[in-house]
Amino acid sequence: MKILVTGGAGYIGSHTILEIFQHTDWEVLSIDNYINSSPESYDRVKNISGRSVDHAQIDLCDMDALRSVISKHQFNGIMHFAALKAVGESVSEPGLYYRNNLLSLINLLELQQEFKIPNHIYSSSCTVYGASDALPVSEQSPSGKAESPYGWTKVMGEQILKDMTQDGKLFKSLALRYFNPVGAHSTGKIGELPIGIPNNLVPYITQTAAGHRECLTIHGNDYDTKDGTCIRDYVHVSDIAHAHVLAMRHLLDGKQDEPYDFINLGTGNGLSVQETVDTFMKVNDAALSFKYGPRRQGDVVSMYADNSKAKSILGWSPQRDLNEMMRSAWAWQKELDTQSL
Repeated sequence: MKILVTGGAGYIGSHTILEIFQHTDWEVLSIDNYINSSPESYDRVKNISGRSVDHAQIDLCDMDALRSVISKHQFNGIMHFAALKAVGESVSEPGLYYRNNLLSLINLLELQQEFKIPNHIYSSSCTVYGASDALPVSEQSPSGKAESPYGWTKVMGEQILKDMTQDGKLFKSLALRYFNPVGAHSTGKIGELPIGIPNNLVPYITQTAAGHRECLTIHGNDYDTKDGTCIRDYVHVSDIAHAHVLAMRHLLDGKQDEPYDFINLGTGNGLSVQETVDTFMKVNDAALSFKYGPRRQGDVVSMYADNSKAKSILGWSPQRDLNEMMRSAWAWQKELDTQSL
Protein backbone atom coordinates (compact mmCIF):
# COMPACT_ATOMS: atom_id res chain seq x y z
CA MET A 1 0.00 0.00 0.00
CA LYS A 2 1.51 3.32 -1.05
CA ILE A 3 0.13 6.75 -0.26
CA LEU A 4 1.07 10.09 -1.83
CA VAL A 5 1.05 12.84 0.81
CA THR A 6 1.18 16.40 -0.51
CA GLY A 7 2.42 19.02 1.93
CA GLY A 8 3.89 16.23 4.02
CA ALA A 9 6.49 18.45 5.67
CA GLY A 10 3.79 20.74 7.04
CA TYR A 11 2.09 20.69 10.39
CA ILE A 12 -0.80 18.29 9.81
CA GLY A 13 0.91 16.43 6.99
CA SER A 14 3.95 15.50 9.07
CA HIS A 15 1.81 14.37 12.01
CA THR A 16 -0.25 12.22 9.63
CA ILE A 17 2.86 10.60 8.15
CA LEU A 18 3.97 9.86 11.70
CA GLU A 19 0.55 8.33 12.46
CA ILE A 20 0.82 6.21 9.32
CA PHE A 21 4.29 5.00 10.28
CA GLN A 22 3.30 4.17 13.85
CA HIS A 23 0.04 2.38 13.07
CA THR A 24 0.23 0.93 9.54
CA ASP A 25 2.68 -0.72 7.16
CA TRP A 26 1.85 1.69 4.33
CA GLU A 27 4.62 3.26 2.28
CA VAL A 28 4.59 7.04 1.86
CA LEU A 29 5.94 9.50 -0.66
CA SER A 30 5.74 13.10 0.50
CA ILE A 31 5.94 16.04 -1.87
CA ASP A 32 6.29 19.62 -0.67
CA ASN A 33 7.68 22.90 -1.96
CA TYR A 34 8.67 24.03 1.58
CA ILE A 35 7.13 27.50 1.28
CA ASN A 36 5.68 27.18 4.77
CA SER A 37 7.54 24.12 6.02
CA SER A 38 10.95 22.49 6.22
CA PRO A 39 12.34 19.07 5.25
CA GLU A 40 13.61 18.90 8.83
CA SER A 41 10.11 17.61 9.63
CA TYR A 42 11.06 14.32 8.00
CA ASP A 43 14.04 13.96 10.33
CA ARG A 44 11.74 14.50 13.30
CA VAL A 45 9.34 11.86 11.99
CA LYS A 46 12.23 9.42 11.62
CA ASN A 47 13.57 10.17 15.11
CA ILE A 48 10.19 9.29 16.62
CA SER A 49 9.09 6.41 14.37
CA GLY A 50 12.39 4.95 13.18
CA ARG A 51 11.12 5.11 9.59
CA SER A 52 12.52 7.37 6.89
CA VAL A 53 10.23 9.52 4.74
CA ASP A 54 10.66 9.19 0.99
CA HIS A 55 10.17 12.72 -0.32
CA ALA A 56 10.57 15.08 -3.26
CA GLN A 57 10.62 18.87 -3.54
CA ILE A 58 7.79 19.67 -5.96
CA ASP A 59 5.52 22.63 -6.54
CA LEU A 60 2.09 21.20 -7.35
CA CYS A 61 1.47 24.12 -9.69
CA ASP A 62 4.26 22.74 -11.91
CA MET A 63 2.36 20.11 -13.88
CA ASP A 64 5.39 18.66 -15.66
CA ALA A 65 7.39 18.20 -12.45
CA LEU A 66 4.39 16.67 -10.72
CA ARG A 67 3.72 14.24 -13.57
CA SER A 68 7.37 13.20 -13.57
CA VAL A 69 7.16 12.16 -9.93
CA ILE A 70 3.73 10.52 -9.97
CA SER A 71 4.52 8.50 -13.11
CA LYS A 72 7.32 6.69 -11.27
CA HIS A 73 5.04 5.19 -8.61
CA GLN A 74 1.88 3.17 -8.17
CA PHE A 75 -0.19 4.88 -5.51
CA ASN A 76 -3.27 3.47 -3.81
CA GLY A 77 -4.38 6.86 -2.54
CA ILE A 78 -3.60 10.55 -2.08
CA MET A 79 -3.78 12.69 1.04
CA HIS A 80 -3.79 16.28 -0.13
CA PHE A 81 -2.64 18.76 2.55
CA ALA A 82 -0.62 21.20 0.45
CA ALA A 83 -2.16 24.68 0.47
CA LEU A 84 -1.64 28.18 1.77
CA LYS A 85 -3.84 28.55 4.86
CA ALA A 86 -3.59 31.95 6.60
CA VAL A 87 -6.95 33.73 6.69
CA GLY A 88 -5.46 37.20 7.16
CA GLU A 89 -2.87 36.78 4.43
CA SER A 90 -5.54 35.52 2.04
CA VAL A 91 -7.47 38.75 2.56
CA SER A 92 -4.43 40.85 1.63
CA GLU A 93 -3.20 38.51 -1.17
CA PRO A 94 -6.29 36.81 -2.63
CA GLY A 95 -4.76 36.17 -6.05
CA LEU A 96 -1.90 34.22 -4.50
CA TYR A 97 -4.36 31.99 -2.63
CA TYR A 98 -6.68 31.33 -5.55
CA ARG A 99 -3.82 30.56 -7.90
CA ASN A 100 -1.84 28.36 -5.52
CA ASN A 101 -4.62 26.44 -3.79
CA LEU A 102 -6.82 25.80 -6.82
CA LEU A 103 -4.29 25.25 -9.62
CA SER A 104 -2.37 22.80 -7.42
CA LEU A 105 -5.56 20.83 -6.76
CA ILE A 106 -6.61 20.75 -10.42
CA ASN A 107 -3.17 19.53 -11.50
CA LEU A 108 -3.20 16.83 -8.86
CA LEU A 109 -6.68 15.60 -9.74
CA GLU A 110 -5.97 15.52 -13.47
CA LEU A 111 -2.94 13.35 -12.82
CA GLN A 112 -4.93 11.22 -10.39
CA GLN A 113 -7.32 10.49 -13.25
CA GLU A 114 -4.48 9.92 -15.73
CA PHE A 115 -2.65 7.45 -13.51
CA LYS A 116 -5.80 5.85 -12.07
CA ILE A 117 -5.13 6.50 -8.39
CA PRO A 118 -8.39 5.31 -6.78
CA ASN A 119 -8.70 7.27 -3.52
CA HIS A 120 -8.37 10.90 -2.40
CA ILE A 121 -8.51 12.48 1.07
CA TYR A 122 -8.86 16.26 0.81
CA SER A 123 -7.78 18.68 3.52
CA SER A 124 -10.76 21.01 3.85
CA SER A 125 -11.87 23.43 6.55
CA CYS A 126 -14.80 24.58 8.64
CA THR A 127 -14.35 27.95 6.90
CA VAL A 128 -16.60 26.57 4.14
CA TYR A 129 -19.55 27.20 6.50
CA GLY A 130 -18.79 30.89 6.96
CA ALA A 131 -20.59 32.53 9.87
CA SER A 132 -23.10 29.78 10.52
CA ASP A 133 -26.36 30.80 12.16
CA ALA A 134 -26.90 27.44 13.86
CA LEU A 135 -24.41 25.80 16.23
CA PRO A 136 -22.99 23.24 16.44
CA VAL A 137 -22.26 23.05 12.72
CA SER A 138 -23.18 19.74 11.09
CA GLU A 139 -22.62 18.48 7.56
CA GLN A 140 -26.24 19.44 6.86
CA SER A 141 -25.46 23.08 7.64
CA PRO A 142 -25.30 25.33 4.56
CA SER A 143 -21.80 25.66 3.15
CA GLY A 144 -20.41 27.96 0.49
CA LYS A 145 -20.58 30.97 2.80
CA ALA A 146 -16.87 31.54 3.39
CA GLU A 147 -15.74 34.93 4.71
CA SER A 148 -12.15 34.97 3.40
CA PRO A 149 -10.38 34.09 0.15
CA TYR A 150 -8.75 31.16 1.98
CA GLY A 151 -12.20 29.87 2.91
CA TRP A 152 -13.41 30.30 -0.66
CA THR A 153 -10.49 28.21 -1.95
CA LYS A 154 -11.78 25.39 0.24
CA VAL A 155 -15.36 25.87 -0.98
CA MET A 156 -14.16 25.85 -4.59
CA GLY A 157 -11.74 23.01 -3.89
CA GLU A 158 -14.54 20.81 -2.61
CA GLN A 159 -16.68 21.62 -5.66
CA ILE A 160 -13.79 20.84 -8.01
CA LEU A 161 -13.19 17.58 -6.19
CA LYS A 162 -16.88 16.64 -6.35
CA ASP A 163 -17.12 17.46 -10.07
CA MET A 164 -13.93 15.62 -11.02
CA THR A 165 -14.90 12.59 -8.97
CA GLN A 166 -18.12 12.44 -11.02
CA ASP A 167 -19.58 8.92 -10.82
CA GLY A 168 -16.71 7.36 -8.86
CA LYS A 169 -15.52 5.18 -11.74
CA LEU A 170 -12.04 6.71 -11.74
CA PHE A 171 -11.62 7.53 -8.06
CA LYS A 172 -13.51 8.31 -4.86
CA SER A 173 -12.87 11.27 -2.60
CA LEU A 174 -13.52 12.32 0.97
CA ALA A 175 -13.12 15.89 2.24
CA LEU A 176 -12.27 16.28 5.91
CA ARG A 177 -13.41 19.65 7.25
CA TYR A 178 -11.06 20.54 10.10
CA PHE A 179 -12.04 22.94 12.77
CA ASN A 180 -8.94 24.31 14.62
CA PRO A 181 -5.98 21.89 14.78
CA VAL A 182 -3.58 22.70 17.62
CA GLY A 183 -1.03 21.00 19.88
CA ALA A 184 1.92 18.76 19.15
CA HIS A 185 2.89 15.11 19.25
CA SER A 186 2.99 13.56 22.72
CA THR A 187 6.79 13.26 22.54
CA GLY A 188 7.15 17.02 22.16
CA LYS A 189 9.54 16.28 19.29
CA ILE A 190 7.39 17.56 16.42
CA GLY A 191 4.74 20.25 16.21
CA GLU A 192 3.62 23.40 14.44
CA LEU A 193 6.51 25.47 13.09
CA PRO A 194 5.27 28.50 11.14
CA ILE A 195 7.70 30.41 8.95
CA GLY A 196 7.96 34.00 10.20
CA ILE A 197 5.26 35.56 12.35
CA PRO A 198 2.60 32.98 13.27
CA ASN A 199 -0.87 33.45 11.81
CA ASN A 200 -2.44 30.92 14.18
CA LEU A 201 -3.22 31.48 17.84
CA VAL A 202 -1.37 28.70 19.63
CA PRO A 203 2.13 29.11 18.12
CA TYR A 204 1.82 32.83 18.82
CA ILE A 205 0.94 31.98 22.42
CA THR A 206 3.93 29.68 22.84
CA GLN A 207 6.36 32.05 21.13
CA THR A 208 5.17 34.91 23.34
CA ALA A 209 5.49 32.81 26.50
CA ALA A 210 9.01 31.82 25.39
CA GLY A 211 9.98 35.46 24.93
CA HIS A 212 10.24 35.42 21.14
CA ARG A 213 7.23 37.74 20.75
CA GLU A 214 6.66 40.78 22.90
CA CYS A 215 2.90 40.43 23.31
CA LEU A 216 -0.03 38.40 22.04
CA THR A 217 -2.88 40.39 20.52
CA ILE A 218 -6.34 38.91 20.95
CA HIS A 219 -8.30 40.18 17.95
CA GLY A 220 -11.55 41.49 19.36
CA ASN A 221 -13.02 41.29 22.86
CA ASP A 222 -16.38 42.83 22.05
CA TYR A 223 -18.06 39.91 20.30
CA ASP A 224 -21.40 38.58 21.50
CA THR A 225 -19.83 35.64 23.35
CA LYS A 226 -19.39 34.65 26.99
CA ASP A 227 -16.21 36.71 27.42
CA GLY A 228 -16.22 38.86 24.26
CA THR A 229 -13.62 36.81 22.37
CA CYS A 230 -14.19 34.47 19.43
CA ILE A 231 -15.33 30.89 19.98
CA ARG A 232 -13.49 28.07 18.25
CA ASP A 233 -13.39 24.27 18.26
CA TYR A 234 -9.79 23.36 19.04
CA VAL A 235 -8.87 19.77 18.15
CA HIS A 236 -5.53 18.07 18.75
CA VAL A 237 -3.40 17.60 15.65
CA SER A 238 -2.73 13.95 16.52
CA ASP A 239 -6.48 13.31 16.60
CA ILE A 240 -6.73 14.95 13.17
CA ALA A 241 -3.87 12.75 11.92
CA HIS A 242 -5.59 9.62 13.23
CA ALA A 243 -8.77 10.61 11.39
CA HIS A 244 -6.83 10.63 8.10
CA VAL A 245 -5.67 7.07 8.61
CA LEU A 246 -9.22 5.98 9.42
CA ALA A 247 -10.53 7.90 6.39
CA MET A 248 -8.04 6.31 4.01
CA ARG A 249 -8.84 2.86 5.37
CA HIS A 250 -12.52 3.68 4.86
CA LEU A 251 -11.85 4.33 1.15
CA LEU A 252 -9.37 1.48 0.67
CA ASP A 253 -11.87 -0.99 2.13
CA GLY A 254 -14.58 0.20 -0.26
CA LYS A 255 -16.87 1.40 2.53
CA GLN A 256 -17.82 4.70 0.87
CA ASP A 257 -20.72 4.22 -1.52
CA GLU A 258 -20.82 7.80 -2.83
CA PRO A 259 -18.17 9.09 -5.25
CA TYR A 260 -17.66 12.11 -2.96
CA ASP A 261 -18.39 12.79 0.70
CA PHE A 262 -17.36 15.23 3.44
CA ILE A 263 -16.98 14.93 7.22
CA ASN A 264 -16.41 17.40 10.07
CA LEU A 265 -13.41 16.92 12.35
CA GLY A 266 -13.88 18.77 15.63
CA THR A 267 -14.40 18.07 19.31
CA GLY A 268 -17.90 19.55 19.45
CA ASN A 269 -16.77 21.83 22.25
CA GLY A 270 -16.67 25.58 21.64
CA LEU A 271 -13.94 27.38 23.58
CA SER A 272 -13.12 31.07 23.54
CA VAL A 273 -9.76 32.54 22.65
CA GLN A 274 -9.58 33.90 26.20
CA GLU A 275 -10.23 30.45 27.68
CA THR A 276 -7.49 29.00 25.50
CA VAL A 277 -4.99 31.63 26.65
CA ASP A 278 -5.98 31.13 30.30
CA THR A 279 -5.71 27.34 30.00
CA PHE A 280 -2.23 27.60 28.50
CA MET A 281 -1.02 29.71 31.41
CA LYS A 282 -2.65 27.45 34.01
CA VAL A 283 -1.56 24.00 32.80
CA ASN A 284 1.99 25.13 32.03
CA ASP A 285 2.40 27.56 34.94
CA ALA A 286 3.66 30.04 32.35
CA ALA A 287 3.25 33.81 32.25
CA LEU A 288 1.95 35.36 29.05
CA SER A 289 1.73 39.00 28.02
CA PHE A 290 -1.41 39.72 26.00
CA LYS A 291 -3.60 42.62 24.98
CA TYR A 292 -6.86 43.15 23.12
CA GLY A 293 -6.85 44.57 19.62
CA PRO A 294 -9.40 45.29 16.87
CA ARG A 295 -11.35 42.57 15.19
CA ARG A 296 -9.61 40.82 12.28
CA GLN A 297 -11.24 40.79 8.87
CA GLY A 298 -12.34 37.31 7.82
CA ASP A 299 -12.87 35.98 11.36
CA VAL A 300 -16.26 34.51 12.28
CA VAL A 301 -17.64 34.97 15.79
CA SER A 302 -18.35 31.38 16.81
CA MET A 303 -17.69 28.00 15.23
CA TYR A 304 -17.75 24.50 16.67
CA ALA A 305 -18.62 21.10 15.24
CA ASP A 306 -21.22 18.45 15.35
CA ASN A 307 -18.86 15.47 14.94
CA SER A 308 -21.45 12.70 15.00
CA LYS A 309 -20.86 11.80 11.34
CA ALA A 310 -17.14 11.23 11.96
CA LYS A 311 -18.05 8.98 14.87
CA SER A 312 -20.57 6.93 12.91
CA ILE A 313 -18.76 6.71 9.55
CA LEU A 314 -15.11 6.55 10.61
CA GLY A 315 -15.38 5.41 14.22
CA TRP A 316 -13.42 8.53 15.14
CA SER A 317 -13.65 10.61 18.27
CA PRO A 318 -11.08 13.05 19.69
CA GLN A 319 -9.03 11.64 22.55
CA ARG A 320 -7.17 14.72 23.81
CA ASP A 321 -8.60 17.73 25.66
CA LEU A 322 -7.53 21.39 25.72
CA ASN A 323 -5.17 20.79 28.64
CA GLU A 324 -3.25 18.23 26.59
CA MET A 325 -3.29 20.50 23.54
CA MET A 326 -1.70 23.33 25.54
CA ARG A 327 0.78 21.07 27.37
CA SER A 328 2.01 19.44 24.17
CA ALA A 329 2.29 22.78 22.34
CA TRP A 330 4.45 24.17 25.16
CA ALA A 331 6.61 21.02 25.26
CA TRP A 332 7.23 21.45 21.53
CA GLN A 333 8.16 25.12 21.96
CA LYS A 334 10.66 24.22 24.71
CA GLU A 335 12.10 21.49 22.46
CA LEU A 336 12.66 24.06 19.71
CA ASP A 337 14.31 26.47 22.14
CA THR A 338 16.60 23.69 23.42
CA GLN A 339 17.66 22.86 19.87
CA SER A 340 18.54 26.49 19.17
CA LEU A 341 20.87 26.82 22.16
